[in-house]
Amino acid sequence: MFRNIPTVTKNLLIINVIAYLASLILAPMGISLEQYGGLHFFMATDFNPLQFVTYQFLHGSFTHLFFNMFALWMFGCVIENVWGPKKFIFYYISCGIFAGVCQEIVQTFQFYFLATSQFPNAAFSEVIEIVNNSKDVLNNSLTIGASGSVYAILLAFGMTFPNERIFIFPLPVPIKAKWFVLIYAAIELFSAISSRGDGVAHMAHLGGMLSGFLLILYWRKHPGSHFNLNSSRQFFERWGGKGRHTSSTRHSGYQEQSSFTGRGNTTADMEYNARQKVLQEEIDRILDKIRKSGYDSLTKEEKQRLFEASHQR
Repeated sequence: MFRNIPTVTKNLLIINVIAYLASLILAPMGISLEQYGGLHFFMATDFNPLQFVTYQFLHGSFTHLFFNMFALWMFGCVIENVWGPKKFIFYYISCGIFAGVCQEIVQTFQFYFLATSQFPNAAFSEVIEIVNNSKDVLNNSLTIGASGSVYAILLAFGMTFPNERIFIFPLPVPIKAKWFVLIYAAIELFSAISSRGDGVAHMAHLGGMLSGFLLILYWRKHPGSHFNLNSSRQFFERWGGKGRHTSSTRHSGYQEQSSFTGRGNTTADMEYNARQKVLQEEIDRILDKIRKSGYDSLTKEEKQRLFEASHQR
């Protein structure tokens, strides 16, 4: 089973488990990976910009790790197979970063309101000075976990396969993925408003979903602008202007070309676009079949075709 997990999802699972085991081994030695790699408030003494990435691979408990990795395995495998590894890892990491940014913004308002509640007549500059003088105390505020990225993957599944029915414990009947995502988002929003001080970064979860939603909307409006060799080549051609020398390197089975813009290049572009159209129609047919009957309904040949297409993006 582990062999069938796509590359990026498999590596993410391995890294998260290794990081958790390392934190357990180092803790008795007085070394806290969470303190180094967890996301601190940006005005804390231990804050480091790299923590926007490292915090995504640290977890505070086995339960925290298990549920995040289970969701990543369950939904990440499907999304990576459909999108391809490059697009998937970009989506995963960038949504995690945005989730961390959202958490930082929320903490900024929390600290501001806390300071003004104790010093109601303090000016804004004075509040900043109060916070600045509390840098060591601010180190106690720490965010860890892959939840922001996982919630973004959850959203991606719901938007890609909105009518796919899934079983969720403890519900006795399957529900459509789009309703599952909306229910989860509503629960997180309600929890963020009503469950303050529960130790869960609800706004980071919502931030991950929001960034995922915006990324997917952008990609849908610009279908040729992401992780596509031909679109990248066309971008540089437009940047360089007409009449300049254009080239594209051999990649994923595409024919290497090098020519000046002219009749020969136009013919090559027409042939390339025709091949791309046929390929896209085939992939669209396979994706429609997944939406209607699920991934397991695909034949071995269709799964292989989808896998090959995802690695060409």
